[in-house]
Amino acid sequence: MKEDRIQEIVQHAYANSPAFRERLDGAGGGPEAVKSLADLSQVPVFTKDEAIARQQADPPFGGMLAAPLSAVSHFFFSPGPLYEPGPTEDDHAWGVAVAMLREVGFGAGDVILNSLSYHLVPAGYLFDGAFTRLGATVIPAGTGPTELQLQMARDLGATGFVGTPSFLLGLMQKAAEKGVALKLRRAVTTAEPLPPALRQTLVGQYGLEVINTYATAELGVLAVNSGEGMAMRLLPEPIIQVVDPDTGASVGPGETGEVVVTNDSRLYPLIRFGTGDLAMNIDPRPGESAQAERAIILVGRRGEAVKVRGMFLHPNQLRFAAAQVPGVGAVQAVVTRPDGVRDHLALRVQLAGGADEAAVAEGLKGAVQGVCRVRVDEVGVGPLAADAPPVVDGREWG
Repeated sequence: MKEDRIQEIVQHAYANSPAFRERLDGAGGGPEAVKSLADLSQVPVFTKDEAIARQQADPPFGGMLAAPLSAVSHFFFSPGPLYEPGPTEDDHAWGVAVAMLREVGFGAGDVILNSLSYHLVPAGYLFDGAFTRLGATVIPAGTGPTELQLQMARDLGATGFVGTPSFLLGLMQKAAEKGVALKLRRAVTTAEPLPPALRQTLVGQYGLEVINTYATAELGVLAVNSGEGMAMRLLPEPIIQVVDPDTGASVGPGETGEVVVTNDSRLYPLIRFGTGDLAMNIDPRPGESAQAERAIILVGRRGEAVKVRGMFLHPNQLRFAAAQVPGVGAVQAVVTRPDGVRDHLALRVQLAGGADEAAVAEGLKGAVQGVCRVRVDEVGVGPLAADAPPVVDGREWG
């Protein structure tokens, strides 16, 4: 989305969406003041909890719609509960998905096994529309049994797949078990994490090209990873920011914040919509880079993280850091404030058999600081209960 369209988007939403107008008025501003990306910070982040509350008070869309209800082609329903209108023919969610799929090699002649749900949630419908717009043929399998999907993939000559990585693994394992030869060569995964070990299995053992995507029900596809590592390259649209959940201000490179998105929908404008997802911001040229040059590493959800000396520490970050250090059996982070002023971060680690205590302690300190951007003050070695929480906030806020 071009920056010069921001004012047009905001003015349209202000004129047609009662929920957005109320939010902007409540912040003491007006649409004329929001002319650029920098000006968007004047708009308060709109959380999923707020969206749910509005819809419950005024169903179905809580004043968030910016067009007559008759303009909605489909009603979708996501956990929350949260209602979402289906994308329109000119919706950018489809256009962005089509461009991404074309870029990674899909096109006319492909036969796609779509194992995402078509029931209530928009995932199956969104990817179905994007693939057919490319000229591909879609098998709308949805969430059916693995054996049936395997039969369809074989009989119909599926060359591509879209669905969760865990289901894809099960499908490939079942094919190997039954000696079924498939034509699958390229897969789009989404809706759940793709651990490096699982990617390696899909690529190395089954010969697949794996394109992992980050998408939300409300906004469509936002980022993609088609190679190694955890970083996901941002798509050029919609506008994606990584912000401090407490202040709404953009975080710097290497810092963790909430993914906040502004779309370009005239039907259902979501401006500064907080996804609830926490991510590390990767920016190669701060202040100069285009959005498509930046990337994020997803680390978890709001509510699971604690802030330590101004930086978010999430259980998934801790697990990822610990996985880089040989000899770690289990780890727990404990945050305290012994003097009532300064945060103290201690790690409790259970060693795997035969590991060197000093080497593990030093390795963990470096790994946690590298991933979480926060210094470790102390590492203690000892047993941890199987159900021990990964992060403990022991501070007293009085």
